[in-house]
Amino acid sequence: GLSCRPAGGARMQAEQGGPGPAGGAAVEESDATGLSGNTLELNGTTLEANFPPPSASPTQGQPVALPPGSIQPRETWGGKYEFLLSCLGYCVGLGNVWRFPYLCYRNGGGVFLIPYAIMLLFTGLPLFLMELSLGQYGAAGPITVWKCCPLLKGIGMGMLLVSSLVSLYYNVIISWTFYYLGMSFQSPLPWSCDAPWNAHLCQAQNISLGNASRISASEAFWNEQVLGVVHSSGLGDPGAVRWALALCLLLAWLVIFLCILRGIHTSGKVVYFTATFPYLVLVVLIIRGATLEGSIDGVRFYLSADWSRLHSAQVWNDAASQVFYSLGIGFGGLLSMASYNKFDNNVIRDTLVIAIGNCCTSFFAGFAIFSILGHMAWRKKVPVGEVADTGPGLAFVAYPEALALLPGSAFWSVLFFLMLFTLGIDTLFGNMEGITTAVMDEFPSLRDFKRKALFLGLLCFVFYLLGLLLITEGGIYWFTLMDAYSTSFGLIIIVLFMCLGVAFFYGVNQFCQDIVDMVCRCPPWCSKLVLYFKACWVAITPGLLLFILFYIFMDLSSTTLHYGTYVYPRWGEALGVCLSIVTCIQIPLWATVALCKESGTLADRFRKAIHPLNSWRPTGGRDLPHHIIDVPYTVNLTDHDFMHQGSSEA
Repeated sequence: GLSCRPAGGARMQAEQGGPGPAGGAAVEESDATGLSGNTLELNGTTLEANFPPPSASPTQGQPVALPPGSIQPRETWGGKYEFLLSCLGYCVGLGNVWRFPYLCYRNGGGVFLIPYAIMLLFTGLPLFLMELSLGQYGAAGPITVWKCCPLLKGIGMGMLLVSSLVSLYYNVIISWTFYYLGMSFQSPLPWSCDAPWNAHLCQAQNISLGNASRISASEAFWNEQVLGVVHSSGLGDPGAVRWALALCLLLAWLVIFLCILRGIHTSGKVVYFTATFPYLVLVVLIIRGATLEGSIDGVRFYLSADWSRLHSAQVWNDAASQVFYSLGIGFGGLLSMASYNKFDNNVIRDTLVIAIGNCCTSFFAGFAIFSILGHMAWRKKVPVGEVADTGPGLAFVAYPEALALLPGSAFWSVLFFLMLFTLGIDTLFGNMEGITTAVMDEFPSLRDFKRKALFLGLLCFVFYLLGLLLITEGGIYWFTLMDAYSTSFGLIIIVLFMCLGVAFFYGVNQFCQDIVDMVCRCPPWCSKLVLYFKACWVAITPGLLLFILFYIFMDLSSTTLHYGTYVYPRWGEALGVCLSIVTCIQIPLWATVALCKESGTLADRFRKAIHPLNSWRPTGGRDLPHHIIDVPYTVNLTDHDFMHQGSSEA
């Protein structure tokens, strides 16, 4: 049974299992006795603490006051809607617009919603709640939060690397968006058939579908003027930097720097626009698309049901992957944003609202995409399947070409690329928040504004320099490589260990009790729903993650990576695999470090390394005992320190 624990007392252990309450070095009333001044008696040993006596109790959700001038406190959200909109904007990204509709029509149309909903229930929601709960309860970023189980600190390091890799190439997409946005103010649009320099391409397509060149004006604009990929022979021939894109990339990083400089107090206000504007544009595009000839054919193509596809493992893997990646699980962004919540925020309600809202947005966006693609297919007198595409091919080739066919095409183009910009910038906010929170929690002195500005400026500048490789003439080949492998099996392994570590090392009963503590003031159904999530964390979700992992390995061994007609060399694929390995290998590396810094037999070292630290939020940030000392996990503890736990560890 799970019951709500009082706010001010020491953490109590769940009724069953779990590695214990607050950690091996936790100071409990039965083991610690406060002495005069700044001394404390722990198991008969007198400890001295070099900090002044506390004055007033900290504000709810804020950290305990530290000596003046040493460390600035962590921020908190200005309101619950800032957190909700930030998470929704983080989850609702470009993949909702350019990946889900494509997967839907490829995997049986409306039938795809069945495996998608099942994977959402048993993989998406449980993992989403786990990451939000870890961050909110621990009030710490992706690395520091693993004070709850120091053995798994490598999970946080892996999250940091994944977020860094994704941020590196994700901002390149925003730079492309800036470029297209600037070009959209021209009349005619430079990728339309109305532009004089595209006349030969459009005439060739109109003469004969059998003999004419199949390249469209928008595809020629994308490959020749934007990317310059026609001047590169492949991965080993990056060519010159596209300086127009370099300026756009610099602008993109400047926007990111300014928005995250003031922390969540600035980005929390920005999301009121960036998280809601895409919905306005989608509604406008759907209304406009519904008035176009041939739009119903596009929608019918999008939702046509093929029940036989349910027998294919590919369909279930696509559903699981889309749920997994669209929710942003395992990148550290969710965990970081939740760490700025108040302790008693209803994390279960937020999980349901954000996750279900994100998935509904994906389905909703399909109508905006395929209604207009249906009109383009009608105008070109070809099947809808010939104009449908996914990824950058949809956002920067197929859809701009469709918009160019509409009256007032410049207006629709500006609106569409503004939507892409807001979708991308919100996701990048979350990724960068995961990186900065992880680093500043490990080095709290960086919270000082001047040091933070210097750190963020240096971080963005380094990312900009590294990103220049991706905007060379052969940069799209490197972009595709990073996109394919940076979030491949490495990310799945990280999340799998997070799920197993919390469930079996930290203790699923303890974790469920922690969640109940946070939502105890909320409706009773919240506590009852925890039992469902408990079953998922212990068995169902790890099993589905193993299925995804197995399918990824099968796919890697049987297919080769390609971009268009270019097939990647073996060394390129090997480099991509190394990217994934670097992220997930952090888990055994840091686990080895944790074990080596403990004493005793291997079993003793393991037992101590999975024990939470005493600084692991013992009372949820409310009425913290004044004499808790932050003992790092490198301190060697003796068996006597664990005797008070008795059979709770058995």
